[in-house]
Amino acid sequence: MSSPQAPEDGQGCGDRGDPPRDLRSVLVTTVLNLEPLDEDLFRGRHYWVPAKRLFGGQIVGQALVAAAKSVSEDVHVHSLHCYFVRAGDPNVPVLYQVERTRTGSSFSVRSVKAVQHGKPIFICQASFQQAQPSPMQHQFSMPTVPPPEELLDCETLIDQYLRDPNLQKRYPVALNRIAAQEVPIEIKPINPSPLSQLQRMEPKQMFWVRARGYIGEGDMKMHCCVAAYISDYAFLGTAVLPHQWQHKVHFMVSLDHSMWFHTPFRADHWMLYECESPWAGFRIFIFKMRG
Repeated sequence: MSSPQAPEDGQGCGDRGDPPRDLRSVLVTTVLNLEPLDEDLFRGRHYWVPAKRLFGGQIVGQALVAAAKSVSEDVHVHSLHCYFVRAGDPNVPVLYQVERTRTGSSFSVRSVKAVQHGKPIFICQASFQQAQPSPMQHQFSMPTVPPPEELLDCETLIDQYLRDPNLQKRYPVALNRIAAQEVPIEIKPINPSPLSQLQRMEPKQMFWVRARGYIGEGDMKMHCCVAAYISDYAFLGTAVLPHQWQHKVHFMVSLDHSMWFHTPFRADHWMLYECESPWAGFRIFIFKMRG
């Protein structure tokens, strides 16, 4: 993910500025607000359940919250590597067990296991590092895309799709189901295709994304946890773009997930989210640039 330049706190409430401060992000107040049960043991509850299983981003984000609570304030996460082991049950809470694998002077490693019904559903390792200046710096150039204030959000696009007289009969039920969901993420697709003109496309997508509501400068660890929550959104749909849903797919789930955090950012400001699927077969490989 890449973040455009944004105003400082308190400078307006437009697309590039802060949401009103009384609209505290539900990702902070509910989804990523874990209940401590014992030392390095936490319980997470659910907010948005898009299907019969838990949203993978919720588990990734909550696991990173648990890991971050076991390190000192002067270190920040720089990478996260995860495996989804079993489907998450939306009917029961998730327990997060943290193992303090290593605590060093510069780097610390934490292992987290998410458990339901006495069995692990998810495992991950997170590495934390003290911030240090580096004389060696470079990065890819930001893609040339329209700014978020010039684009329509998903809710507006769905409303337009539903008003399209050429919309195929199979789409309205699914679109209305999506519109009824209270997703705690704001999403603005770049170059969305009209549903009535669907065609084979390259397995690449770009979105502007940000958390709904206000988070503020706060703790950088929380912004990383919110980005981790957002990061599992729209992955799998990218892989089917070249195929127009021509093949019967029984189910698609995330199996593994990695993230790298390079510089400070705010997850309640717009971030450019790129998804690319260079290969698909019996598994799908998704490469998210600018992680």
